[in-house]
Amino acid sequence: MKEHTLWTEKYRSKTLETYITTDEIRELVEKYISNNDIQNLIFYGPPGTGKTTLAKLISINLNCDYLYINASDERGIDTIRDKVQGFASVASFKPLKIVILDEADYLTTQAQASLRNIIETYSKSTRFILTCNYIERILDPLQSRCHAIKVIPPTKVQVAEHLVKVLELENISYDLEDLKIIINQFYPDIRKILNSSQIFSKSENKLSIPQGKLVSNFYLEKVLDELKKNSKDSWKTIRQIIADHEVSDFEELFHFLYEKVEEYSKGNNALIIIKIEEYIYHSNFRIDKEINAMGLICQILEIIK
Repeated sequence: MKEHTLWTEKYRSKTLETYITTDEIRELVEKYISNNDIQNLIFYGPPGTGKTTLAKLISINLNCDYLYINASDERGIDTIRDKVQGFASVASFKPLKIVILDEADYLTTQAQASLRNIIETYSKSTRFILTCNYIERILDPLQSRCHAIKVIPPTKVQVAEHLVKVLELENISYDLEDLKIIINQFYPDIRKILNSSQIFSKSENKLSIPQGKLVSNFYLEKVLDELKKNSKDSWKTIRQIIADHEVSDFEELFHFLYEKVEEYSKGNNALIIIKIEEYIYHSNFRIDKEINAMGLICQILEIIK
């Protein structure tokens, strides 16, 4: 029976030597490991570029206990007060404790304020590593207590080499043209590159991209990323994405927004699903389908702001 493990997890770097990064970041991490101590850190940069992997590599290479929390799932103040403070306050037999808060830009304002106080209270025994896509969502008082490091994506050549290695280990044949298409579409998001490659390699042990399929999916992912960002210009950016990809079938967009609602809703799942249902119904009677779709986008952005 064929294994169904996600390639992103199966081939996640287990050692610093196999992790693709800049010389500056590698030297800094090696210094941390040598000293068995770190500063409080914020790793920020585009999605899928290895921020979580880097945080975990640091933690497993230090003589420490560590706690991992995905803040996109547990974003409220109770998580900080109960799990984080509980972990930081308990004595350890090891000289150091580390808290990894993945996707910390999803933490509520109250949770970030509470975290700032905990960082100060337990500064002698506990260090904190935050990862985020959008550092501007991290409160200034919290940023000031951490050393912020931008995680630079590997080059396209490095990503291609990594993808080829994965395909060969999985006994998947490939054409160079298909590799170029996937990398150019999703770069610098290595996670999406691997996930897409795995999806399009499910039959006949060959990487094969149906014509037009990847381009369609890619525009949807760009819309999702912009909803997660939710800046003041997000609606303009999404409108441009739709125009650039010459979208005419908005039913696919509606269903995509429904399937991915937990990734961008900030806890407003029910209200957003009701809005999606309303706009699907309206689309049956509206001549300009794009205006109808953008109406939904504006409603969603208003709900999650």
